[in-house]
Amino acid sequence: MSRAVLSIGSNMGDRLAHLRSVVAGFGDRVVAVSPVYSTPPWGGVEQDDYLNAIVVVEDPELGALDWLRHGQRLERAADRVREVRWGARTLDVDVIWCAERVHGELVPVRSTDPELTLPHPQAHHRAFVLVPWLDVAQDAMLEVDGSVRAVTDLLDELSAAERAGVRRTELSLAPAAEGSAPCS
Repeated sequence: MSRAVLSIGSNMGDRLAHLRSVVAGFGDRVVAVSPVYSTPPWGGVEQDDYLNAIVVVEDPELGALDWLRHGQRLERAADRVREVRWGARTLDVDVIWCAERVHGELVPVRSTDPELTLPHPQAHHRAFVLVPWLDVAQDAMLEVDGSVRAVTDLLDELSAAERAGVRRTELSLAPAAEGSAPCS
């Protein structure tokens, strides 16, 4: 069994629908979903603001690479194009953290594979990951440079401007009600 923390984001097209497609695409494997946040783009490329959230998934049959590949399938279904690093995107699904159950205990997966580095090597720098993660797991821990740290402490170490840029919205990743207008 593995459990994974996925960071999802969109800043093109129907942003909310793209995020909802992740929740629908993982279906019964979803065990927690954070509120939706509006965040400025990260990485220095001029573009529109993002909608971001965290989705926690769990499945007895899947491992870390399975979560990555399923997320990539959802990105392709949303017409994700990878042309500019940190550029605009219809959908981004990142595996931030993954653990496997060993003797009844969740043990974090570590990977230096170029296809999937775990834990995510930049997560501790990104308030748009840490803030929603704390909404679904107040006691979340993340290994950074060989040391396991509380996500709350990592968030406290970020600049006030980085933290303030993560603004909670009233949007929900629950399926849209019949006949409601899309939000983007």
